[in-house]
Amino acid sequence: MFLILRRGIAIALLVTTAGCSTLSGWFSLDDEEVNQPAELQKFTEAVRLKKLWSESVGNGQGEGLYRLTPAIQGDQIYAASNEGEVVALQLSSGKRIWRQALDQSVSGGVGVSGDRLFVGTSEGQVLALDAGNGSVLWRQTLRGEVLSAPQSDGRVVVVQTYDGRAQGLDAKTGDLLWAYDSNVPVLTIRGTSTPILRDGNAYVGFANGRVVAFDVEKGTVEWELRVAIAQGRSEIERMVDIDGALEIIGNELYAASYQGYLVAADVRTGRKLWQQDVSTVSGVSQGFSNVYVSDQDGTVSAYYRNGQGLRWAQSDLSYRAPTKPVPVASYLAFTDFDGVLHLLSQVDGRFVGRDKIGAAARADIISQGNRFFVFTDKGKLIAYEVSAKD
Repeated sequence: MFLILRRGIAIALLVTTAGCSTLSGWFSLDDEEVNQPAELQKFTEAVRLKKLWSESVGNGQGEGLYRLTPAIQGDQIYAASNEGEVVALQLSSGKRIWRQALDQSVSGGVGVSGDRLFVGTSEGQVLALDAGNGSVLWRQTLRGEVLSAPQSDGRVVVVQTYDGRAQGLDAKTGDLLWAYDSNVPVLTIRGTSTPILRDGNAYVGFANGRVVAFDVEKGTVEWELRVAIAQGRSEIERMVDIDGALEIIGNELYAASYQGYLVAADVRTGRKLWQQDVSTVSGVSQGFSNVYVSDQDGTVSAYYRNGQGLRWAQSDLSYRAPTKPVPVASYLAFTDFDGVLHLLSQVDGRFVGRDKIGAAARADIISQGNRFFVFTDKGKLIAYEVSAKD
């Protein structure tokens, strides 16, 4: 999933007509129509950024605009590359525990639950791996490329494919339990959101601007929430994809769409609590009683969770394509198109830290306490620790 945000980068669209899918295409704009990225401004750093370790994982994201986000469980971190390398590393040291070389191209991963990992492939397969040694336990072939990490509660694996289908698989055997077809718009941004499983339900965001809650075992629809309504005359103007991460805390679900809204809803009923105008493909996060989002114009914003509106907005990264802001201790961490890591204060949005990581990193940052992990497009998995300066 990628949007025009600077000179020389084009929007990748997945074209779907009459229920059939074609290859993804490139739609370019003239240079005059592309907003130029802001120059980085100097500031006084208020945090110490310590690089703990760095490890190579295959070819990283590959050439397909994938977002292969790693996953943490216990004292291990799991990561996969597009060429099929899957690794388990010690969280503290980066030491390799095991490596598995798959014979397929990974396009969606990694999900982890208990003693199993789950990854999706560009050929439409879902693979379950033993989390202890990386051996393949089962494979299930689905229709359509898997562009986000399959998620499991230990009983059922829920997978979304690019053709608008959500499917539930038996976590032990891979057998298909249920399937749901959404209405797929003519044009969609290349990518899908990752399902969230909570308390017997699965929550999935679709390219038609809706979030659907399913009974995770039966696949029956519990409720539907419209996050955005397609508007405009052209199909590009009418794109309202939910491609980024959803967030659930307590009884509240947060979702955001491209050319739509940031929405808070009651997770039990789907009843909308509040909304704010937002356009994003990177999803949402929460912390400090805020909900965070990076807008397509490069603004990083914090909205009050209680619906009172905007708390702060950081606009100094205009058109630098910031990724999803991820809470790390008292800060927010994210990267931009130029391979720069940024840290903001969760309190007021001011810059507190910055580092050059050497390559862009489309995948979401993941965090644990005051440590966070960046997986670059070129395959470097980097562990950082952040602390306040005295």
